[in-house]
Amino acid sequence: MSRPVLLFTGAWTDLPLEEVAGLAGSWQYQGLELAAWGRHFEVQRSLGDDNYGPGLLEVLQRHGLHHLVLACHRAGTAVCDPPSSGLRRLLPDYVWGDGDPEGVRQRAAEEVLATARAGARLGVSVISGFTGSPIWSRAIGYPRITAGEVRDGLGEFARRWLPILDEFRDLGMRFALEVHPGQIAFDIASAEAALEAVDGCPEFGFTLDPAHLAWQGIDPCAFVRRFPDRVFHVHARDIVVRQDGGRGCLNGYLEAGDPGRGWDFRSVGRGHLDWEELVRALTHAGYQGPLSVEAVDPYLDRGTAAEEALPFLRRFDTLMEPTPRQEARGQEHTP
Repeated sequence: MSRPVLLFTGAWTDLPLEEVAGLAGSWQYQGLELAAWGRHFEVQRSLGDDNYGPGLLEVLQRHGLHHLVLACHRAGTAVCDPPSSGLRRLLPDYVWGDGDPEGVRQRAAEEVLATARAGARLGVSVISGFTGSPIWSRAIGYPRITAGEVRDGLGEFARRWLPILDEFRDLGMRFALEVHPGQIAFDIASAEAALEAVDGCPEFGFTLDPAHLAWQGIDPCAFVRRFPDRVFHVHARDIVVRQDGGRGCLNGYLEAGDPGRGWDFRSVGRGHLDWEELVRALTHAGYQGPLSVEAVDPYLDRGTAAEEALPFLRRFDTLMEPTPRQEARGQEHTP
């Protein structure tokens, strides 16, 4: 059986859900990762209107979309991040409120929980998103972060997220933190630290975005091998890395597509990632979840990027199951 391939709607929130679902269905996607912001999934409405969820599912099913993941990156970030003008632009007014830092964090946590409750009503089992981080701004800057500050930051992350994860457990759901610069976990070592901070909570795992590991110099397959039972979700997005001595990995103030950047996103199959090896690593780890396509490429129309990603990924359907050993079939070769 082939692994489901979904379209992540984060890059499509300017369009109505019906239109995005129609496009995804016409391209033969099997489901959506719905952004829980904008018009695609209205969290509070879903909890207050008994007809909202069934109506949403009917829209998806009408277009042949039967797999669903919810994404709460924006509210999730605000749980631990210090409030800022950038965060203000991302949050609805009822979460931002008066901007008081502690109030924003508490309301953001409630929005994550509301997303989980709404997802449970829809039969969703995984919420993908961000956690925010109280210490990211010091991770790569000056003055250098101390061991004590790291310990305190991880402690604050655990204090704010463990009650959320407790409710995820009660709902029978899992939270998949997208490992990403700016978050509490952004590489292998920080992912280990985050897991330790929440005492290995079974409801806490990761969304693997191989592109965001690659520009840091991290092999996505190494991440899968390190956390075989904690990869709860996977984003499919490609990347070109060109750190050649004149271009660094941080990209500074340069816009996407600027030739001075050290890396840029690409449509799946048009970058430097080795997708066959990644799919093999996921299969070996026992990952049975979907691949969720992020159609982000500064040189391609998003529709073109989304449409061509699916047949590219379908090339690896035959890697879904390991080939039985010849010995098990009684056909061991003797040289």
